Amino acid sequence: MVNLTIDGKAISVEENTTIMEAAAANGIPIPKLCYLKGINEIAACRVCVVELEGKDRLITSCNNVAKDGMVIHTNSPKVRRHRRTTVEMILSQHDCECVTCPRSGNCSLQKVANDLNIFDNPYKSEIERQPWNKNFPLIRDSSKCIKCMRCVQVCDKIQGLSVWDVEGTGSRTTINVGGHRCIEEADCSLCGQCITHCPVGALRARDDTEKVWNAIANPDKIVIAQVAPAVRTAWSEELNLDPEEATVGKILDALKRMGVDYAFDTAFSADLTIMEEGHEFIERVQHQGVLPMITSCSPGWIRYCEFEYPDLLEHLSSCKSPHMMFGAILKSYYAQTHNLDPRKITVVSIMPCTAKKAEVVRPEMRKDGVADVDVVLTTRELGRLIKMYGINFENLPDEDFDQD
Repeated sequence: MVNLTIDGKAISVEENTTIMEAAAANGIPIPKLCYLKGINEIAACRVCVVELEGKDRLITSCNNVAKDGMVIHTNSPKVRRHRRTTVEMILSQHDCECVTCPRSGNCSLQKVANDLNIFDNPYKSEIERQPWNKNFPLIRDSSKCIKCMRCVQVCDKIQGLSVWDVEGTGSRTTINVGGHRCIEEADCSLCGQCITHCPVGALRARDDTEKVWNAIANPDKIVIAQVAPAVRTAWSEELNLDPEEATVGKILDALKRMGVDYAFDTAFSADLTIMEEGHEFIERVQHQGVLPMITSCSPGWIRYCEFEYPDLLEHLSSCKSPHMMFGAILKSYYAQTHNLDPRKITVVSIMPCTAKKAEVVRPEMRKDGVADVDVVLTTRELGRLIKMYGINFENLPDEDFDQD
């Protein structure tokens, strides 16, 4: 065990524990922006600095190991001055229009700046603005980027795709799509990991909520929503609700209040996918087809396979993903049995996956010019949709999924 003192508190931790981990384990928070354990421990942001007695220079707590006899101060005047200056410099290269930022209220930089009581910035604002295709499902706003390297490391070490990379030198250092490519040319599977791990609003999924509002407002459109099982376990986080409060029934009631005509459970077509893929597997076994067969239910996996392992494409099932199957059923069988024009049906899939935004525009997902699914909303977009409508959840009843 290693014995040290942090902010006057005697602490014992195991060897090879970082100062940040030692402090956190004892209820002493140290702010950070770039740090991700085991993924991004490069001390790039310099916000996590602490003062070590006997050493003139401040040290970073995220990548310095606690040693016997250390006396650490995490919030001394010297530390606060340094952090404040560092954050002010970061803010000078950051678009601080927080009101229109999708991460407002859930932004690490915003929180650190507020905690440091920063209201004015003595440094000249120099904002980087790079062009980006706003129709692509993944949006990067260079004016928000703080060069923390999280997206680079997550994509490289976790996903193994290396979509992002550092370019430029010195003060012109920035993050961009690697290999001097545009995002459309990159091997991006649209997994969304870079969005999840970005501490600010530099990365986000394309917002399609306005398409839903337009469909609801159109009297000639019949809006049918389908809700994925994963969404109902995560949507409470977006609205700061307790999980017990955030039942799937409340999602359904909210959708109906907003003007959605029908709401179905994607779990039905998930079962259908199992049956269809099972049937295809038997066909392959009986007729010496390509084996092993790999599920095609994930559009992110499909993109990954197309980019990284094209030799395995023949192993993929020919079945559509569950929500696309449901969309096809709604615009064929359901439309016929209910005497509806498929062209007047707008299918909205509420999904946990950014890749599904790209999936719905693939040519094979259309029949006679009619798309199986028209709009995909992520869990975050569902939360924004509900907030836009101003729904109060305190007395919201539970609705059931439509059955026919």
